[in-house]
Amino acid sequence: MDGLKALPPLRDVIARHGLSASKALGQNFLFDGQLLDRIARVPGSLESETVFEVGPGPGGLTRALLGAGANVVAVERDRRCLPALAELDEASGGRLRVISGDALEVDAEAEAGRGAHIVANLPYNVGTALLVNWLGSEAWPPWWRSLTLMFQKEVAERIVAAPGTSAYGRLAVLAQWRATARLAFTVHRSAFVPPPKVMSAVVHIVPAAQPEGVKLANLERITAAAFGQRRKMLRQSLKGVPGALDALDRIGIDPQRRAETLSVDEFVAIARIMGR
Repeated sequence: MDGLKALPPLRDVIARHGLSASKALGQNFLFDGQLLDRIARVPGSLESETVFEVGPGPGGLTRALLGAGANVVAVERDRRCLPALAELDEASGGRLRVISGDALEVDAEAEAGRGAHIVANLPYNVGTALLVNWLGSEAWPPWWRSLTLMFQKEVAERIVAAPGTSAYGRLAVLAQWRATARLAFTVHRSAFVPPPKVMSAVVHIVPAAQPEGVKLANLERITAAAFGQRRKMLRQSLKGVPGALDALDRIGIDPQRRAETLSVDEFVAIARIMGR
């Protein structure tokens, strides 16, 4: 810890290495140490825990995670940031391992191991794709213990959305049918350098028990059809999904309802009937 405390301010590190946020990589740097520490506290105690981080950049959040006692495995695509991260590894006493590569192509479970927490200020251009990968595993419970992720506020609201709201859709069902998702806090755009055009928010997701008799493929098929034509009644949007309308009838769901009025449990019930 003493080595971390002796590090110069992150702004000085960035200036010394000539770093600037890359728009092409969806980068926005955070300098506020208190805010970064707050993100690191969301999963609970990280003392001696393994954390998988995506897109550490110059290492702002990485510092906070290491300061919380975690062992960090970080994937960084921007090779310009590697020297700064190497200094952080040295200061931490070897508790940081950096993988140079694309997070979409890295086998995160193999690198971090089962039971790791995922904590990241995700690059805007790959955040949703990574989340869907982590949530869309056939094997459940998943290899990760929790997800603490920063998104654009609009995306965060879609993840935690309740039925009947405009943000409710496929992402909410995917995140909530076998996990609990909550919006931890919002982050003003002014906290970033450069400031993005939108507000951000931190979401925390923890795996829960998977409902019995439900196949992920069926749930994805139903939600894709239902929310793909969300303004239409279910009798129209689901007519191309074999067994879906029969499932509605057997459960007693009015086919004149629209997708956004169905609860997560109702989507799960439809998928269960279709799997029989």
